[in-house]
Amino acid sequence: MSTDLEWLLLRNNNSFMVKRVEEGPIFSKEPANLRNIHSHKYSGLANEKTIEVRDTESGIQLITRKKGTSRHAAHAGSATSTIRPRSGGRRALGITAKLAKRGYRPDLRQAALARVSAVLAAQKEKKPTPPKKIRGKKAKGFGLA
Repeated sequence: MSTDLEWLLLRNNNSFMVKRVEEGPIFSKEPANLRNIHSHKYSGLANEKTIEVRDTESGIQLITRKKGTSRHAAHAGSATSTIRPRSGGRRALGITAKLAKRGYRPDLRQAALARVSAVLAAQKEKKPTPPKKIRGKKAKGFGLA
């Protein structure tokens, strides 16, 4: 079945659609949808070639579809590459850019890079917030000024 026909069947009825506002944008929760936008370009279900970015304990996983495999064979038809957290953010972005650019899905390069950088930002430990300094009239009452 062609991807266009699949999109025509999926676009109005699927369980991944998220409609928050009556006339607002329609989002999607489907796997391998990099922007979470309900459109044919970003659809993980209606496209043969997809890039999925996952955050795991072992690092960032990039999951792509193998060439010539059935879409019904989910696990056997996917190729997984894991980027370790200690390898660094630049390396993770470089691997993702090469994967998307080398002819797989160059139109999804920016979206994949944005998703990987968001995952990297979420993995960073947050700095503790410093205690608030007392300023103005409150500081004068304590004899600090």
